[in-house]
Parts: sequence; structure tokens; C-alpha cells
Amino acid sequence: MEKIIILGITGGIAAYKAAGLARLFIRNKYPVQAVMTPAATRFITPLTLQTLTGRRVLIDVFDGERPDKVAHIDLAARAEALVVAPATGNTLGKFAAGIADNFLTTLFMALQCPVVLVPAMNERMYDSAAVQESLRLLRSRGYHLMEPGAGELACGIAGRGRMPEPDAIYTFVRHKIGKKDFSGIPVLVTAGPTREPLDPARFLSNASTGLMGYSLARAFAERGAKVILISGPVSLPPPLGVKLVPVVTAAEMYRAVLEYYPGCRVVVKTAAVADFRPSMAAPEKIKKEQAGLTLSLAPNRDILKKLGEEKGDRLLIGFAAETGQLVEKAKRKLAQKNLDLIVANDLTVPGAGFASPTNQVTLIDAAGRVEELPLMEKEALAHRLLDRIRERLTRG
Repeated sequence: MEKIIILGITGGIAAYKAAGLARLFIRNKYPVQAVMTPAATRFITPLTLQTLTGRRVLIDVFDGERPDKVAHIDLAARAEALVVAPATGNTLGKFAAGIADNFLTTLFMALQCPVVLVPAMNERMYDSAAVQESLRLLRSRGYHLMEPGAGELACGIAGRGRMPEPDAIYTFVRHKIGKKDFSGIPVLVTAGPTREPLDPARFLSNASTGLMGYSLARAFAERGAKVILISGPVSLPPPLGVKLVPVVTAAEMYRAVLEYYPGCRVVVKTAAVADFRPSMAAPEKIKKEQAGLTLSLAPNRDILKKLGEEKGDRLLIGFAAETGQLVEKAKRKLAQKNLDLIVANDLTVPGAGFASPTNQVTLIDAAGRVEELPLMEKEALAHRLLDRIRERLTRG
């Protein structure tokens, strides 16, 4: 039986955002069934959701297409999750009180899957005693509630009650409904570049954006791990449910990694740590008039080699970004650093490597097995890597 995401849409101005949320789920291979309250159809047309999802939108509890099935019971059995966004005060009150007077509220009573509710309304309504009591009851019954954002509301005032953007809702849902095959396992991920100061205005660094490491940290958290993310300077927001430890230089990353390493079972080193730093950083900005400048470099400590020497029973995974002889160089690094698995990518391949949303990698394990993966989004790749890591943990 195909499992689907049910997207519930209720009658608030934020209903227009549901189209973007539906598209985001579908882009990530989740089938979506839209269910609208009658009031929601005044804000966004059912045709819009039908076009995006490829499924007829359900509104009327008595409007079943198949006489041999009870529509809301059949749909409840196929639901992977119900996401109600926006969830108005009216619908939240009906959910809490057990009122079933439209397809969405009737379906709600028949569900046994995870439910994510995303309240969106005027701040005064959100803070009202009735809505807060409904939220309290729904939380106590195990439903997941996403806090609204703050900002300018449709009524023209600023305050709390804005519906979060679709990407934030999608991430929240994934965190709540994903399989928890890493539940409770302590994991350390490093990400991003380091910056080695040359003077107060300049530094040596690289093109790493941190996206691969952040995707891995997010995937581990979604699957139940206790994640520590040690990150160099990036422009990415920290993933939900992850402890972020920001660093700047390779020396700072070295100290942070060794501090958290003893308590971790799995360590994934995606950070592009600078191999060298200026031997001495100038105390003042170097002027261009200083012609003939010679830059003296000193090596940074090898974090991954240090971890391999003290590995114990941990799983240690490294990355190798190369520009030729990919497998040979990656195998040497795997052996030299005492790794269990290395993820190698060729920086000359289009769509792979730094500053790209995609990557194409080759996996090599300590037994010499080589697996080439196709080009894919880094988020999808993160879950493929977690599947391989889970297999190794299961084997012990």
C-alpha cells in the first residue's frame, strides 16, 4: 500500500503557502493528498492543489469517489503523516474537542499516523485562552505542534502568529516522521571550511559551503541521533535538533573535535580543514605598497589522523576531494588515517564538490570494497551514506 503525506489546509490567509509546501514534498518524492476545509477554498483554489499533487482534492466528507470504500477511513490507513498548514484556531478547537463536521476533522479522528499542526492566525487569537487550551490538549495527546513565527501579519500589525515558510515546515515534518534507526546514538559531524588569518582583514580558506556536512547532520538528527555539529564559518542555519559548535580556524576545530570525540560512536569528517596556516599573522592590515611580499606557511595538525590513532570501537568516516587518481588516492588516505569508510569525489566532475547542491561520490571501505554512486542532491546522498553507516553498526 502506497503511503502518502496528507496536507490539510484550513481557512486562513496563509493557505497560499500550502502550494509551495505541497511542491516541496513532491519534489522530495513524497506523494501528497490535499484535504481542504470549505473555508480554505476561499483563499486558494482546489484546482491549484490538484494540479500540483496530481490528485483530486478532498473537501466534502460525503463526496467519495468509490462506493466500496469509506473515504476518510481508507485515506487514514494510507497516511504516513498528516500536516495541517495553516491550522486555524477554529480547526484546532475542533481537533481538541473531537468535532467532525468536514472531511479534514473527520479524517483526523481516524488517524493513527504522526500529526504535525502548524498554527497560523492573528497574535491575539493565538494567545486567547481557547486556542491555548486547544494547543495544550493536543500536545498532551502526542501531536506535534510547530511554533508560529513573528513578523508582520495580514491584519497589518506585527506580532506572533505567522505561518513558517514551506522549507522550515518540511524540515520540521521530516524530523518528526523519519525512521529512527540511529535513535540515541551520539554522532559527531564536522563541516565547512576553516579560515587561517593573514592579517585582520584577510585569511586563507577554500570554497567549501558546508552543505554536505549540514545535510549529514540534519539526516542523522531526523533519524534519531544525538548530533554535535562542529562547523567552520558558513551561511547555513543550524539543522533542527543539532548542537552547533562554531569554530573558525583549524586549531579551534582541532580542540573542539578532541573535546567531543570521546563521547561519540560515529564520527563523520566532512570539513575542509586548511592544511596550512600563515606562520605569523600580521597585527595590522598588509598594504599593497609592500611589494615582494613572501608568505611563509606552517602545517596545521592533522585532525583525522589523530582521530584514527585513538579510534577504539568508533566508526570513523572521512571525505577525500581529489582532482585525479580518485580511488588510488582515497584508498591511501583511508589506510593512513585508519578509517572505516571514505567518501571520495573528483572536484573536476561537473556538479560535484564545493559550492554545489549536488555531489557524485565513490565509497570505499576498509575491506577494499568500492561503490560508485550517481550524481544526486546532497540531502539524498546524506541518507545514502547513513544507510551504509547503519549497516556497519548493525554488523558490529
